[in-house]
Amino acid sequence: MADAPATPRGRPEILFPLFAGLETLDGIGPKTAKHFKGLAVETPKDLVLTLPVGGVDRARRASIREVPLPGAATVEVTVGRHRPPAGRGPYRVEVEDAETTFQLVFFHARADYLQRILPTGQRRVVSGKLELFDGVAQMAHPDHILPVDEADDIPPFEPVYPLTAGVTQKGMQKAVTSALGRVPDLPEWCDAELKRQKGWPDWSAALREAHAPEGPEDLSRSAKARERLAFDELFAHQMTLALARQTRRKKKGFVTQGDGRLRDKVLDALPFSPTGAQLRAISDIESDMGAPTRMSRLLQGDVGAGKTLVALMALLVAVEAGGQGVMMAPTSILAGQHFANLKPLAEEAGVVIEMLTGNDKGAERKAKLAALARGDIQLLVGTHAVFQDDVEFRDLRLAIVDEQHRFGVTQRIRLSRKGQAADMLVMTATPIPRTLSLAQYGDMDVSVLDEKPPGRTPVKTALISTARMDEVVQHLRDAIAEGRQAYWVCPLVEESEVYDAVAAEERFKHLRASLGEGVVGLVHGRMPVAEKDAAMADFKSGRTRVLVATTVIEVGVDVPNASIMVIEQADMFGLAQLHQLRGRVGRGAAESTCLLMYRSPLGETAKRRLMVLRETEDGFRIAEEDLAIRGAGDLIGTAQSGVPRFRIADLESQTALMALAQSGARALLARDPRLESAQGQAARILLWLMEQDKAIALIGAG
Repeated sequence: MADAPATPRGRPEILFPLFAGLETLDGIGPKTAKHFKGLAVETPKDLVLTLPVGGVDRARRASIREVPLPGAATVEVTVGRHRPPAGRGPYRVEVEDAETTFQLVFFHARADYLQRILPTGQRRVVSGKLELFDGVAQMAHPDHILPVDEADDIPPFEPVYPLTAGVTQKGMQKAVTSALGRVPDLPEWCDAELKRQKGWPDWSAALREAHAPEGPEDLSRSAKARERLAFDELFAHQMTLALARQTRRKKKGFVTQGDGRLRDKVLDALPFSPTGAQLRAISDIESDMGAPTRMSRLLQGDVGAGKTLVALMALLVAVEAGGQGVMMAPTSILAGQHFANLKPLAEEAGVVIEMLTGNDKGAERKAKLAALARGDIQLLVGTHAVFQDDVEFRDLRLAIVDEQHRFGVTQRIRLSRKGQAADMLVMTATPIPRTLSLAQYGDMDVSVLDEKPPGRTPVKTALISTARMDEVVQHLRDAIAEGRQAYWVCPLVEESEVYDAVAAEERFKHLRASLGEGVVGLVHGRMPVAEKDAAMADFKSGRTRVLVATTVIEVGVDVPNASIMVIEQADMFGLAQLHQLRGRVGRGAAESTCLLMYRSPLGETAKRRLMVLRETEDGFRIAEEDLAIRGAGDLIGTAQSGVPRFRIADLESQTALMALAQSGARALLARDPRLESAQGQAARILLWLMEQDKAIALIGAG
């Protein structure tokens, strides 16, 4: 094994050949090197981690008669007559194998070149795609034309690489071969027992095997070499998250312990008992807050799983300990909603709760800020307005961020700085598939609410074509007469708020004409905040019976009397979004319905999405389906890319591998926090290899 001491300060020397310029490889000049950027390849390391995406069977056959057409054929032939083009046609060369004749076809060819490489009467081995054209077997532009004594250079199964403008298969293969010559034997970072169990090769051997497949089975994700390389990518990523977690845990936090008196008051006032999942989450949070290190926990709960109660219990621990808590939501509607839900319960416990949003101006804002700084306000609910520099707490112990994906990591850090060592709880109502939660939140501890509180009625979900719009409106008319309320969500128009607003306004006019003045309200993202809030208040109080909305109502809006959800052109929405929208109904005792209106004909993917929704209300199953349908990239979107782009690993199918990488990374750091053992030193090299600079800086800090 090569020995390579790695320091946090600079890349270990053993890796230098893999990080040289691409131009140092065979067949790559400055111009080609620029083309390779189209494949995100800038170093020999990037090239060796760009694996074949397919392969061509180049096994030698006696005759093309053994090959099903169209297909790849590799045969030895005698070169016959050359037939230059008459006019604009192709140049043809007749050849004969052991049993039959066929033609090699070349477009825009130079006759002197073809006569040189295919001299009449000579033997050659040709390999390429064979097709029938007008009953004649043809091979257009063979991939290989070689004298018989050189034909052993053609591999029996030839790897096929992804390409980009200016890069050919031949150029790619030559460059990869040259780059593989640079691959050093690195010390082993993989746990010996895991490697033995899995039957994985060493890293350098795995690379060579992955680039020399012997058949289609070697291209599959479960092939040993590919699985090993995927694990290494995931392990480097999980090492980074585990180092971040370790560094955070070293940071001193407050020991925040409550005596339970305020929480008992709230629990006594509740008309129901918390679920087992809620009690487990509350207990996790309580013990995190009581520890001397800072809490960083993710609370995942399906629609209606009762996250608000868990959040309030956590906030009350902070108040019982003499401190303050803040809860932050992405929109003023949602902040208002949280405030309205928390206020009666907080007052039950005798706790002072206030709300701060961008709407607070002048003297009112000043008074709130002064009360907060004095500690007179114990709990604050707000939007990102609580980030502003003039917002100061007397003793902030806990910060809760709702709907994490709307915020991003940087705001998460800014908020935690508000309280010098405040504990942090992140809540999301979007169930996250296990792989993604490991990839995005691997640095956090996770609590999952997977039980529904009592009193929730299942929502009946039905699919109905937009052609039956009149029936749906009549159904609404009947429901309103019975005293029920309904949401009507308008279609997304190419993610454009302007068009969404137009669509919502059109539907609002149509429904108002059908159902009568004063019955229908409207809310969309382009309305002034005050108008939006007024429309929501009218609906909540029952003054309006139908609320026409865009997806602004997707999260957290709570009107127990609303028992009908109509989603127009549901085929345009993602699964997770449809699940969130459906979760706005079924909050009271009345039987609830969700109507998914679609335009015929339904595409296969849209049909699969809507059927999944009709079959289940389990948000975690829906999230897994969404991942399978859309893929990780689309699911997270670039804006919230807490998830790295992996070259080899696949988040959708390699959940178990990601979990192994996480437990392996955490176990290594538990044994060797400064990565000084032989395996620790090897892991440092892996981090440099995978360019996990953040992690390397953390080792330095540690």
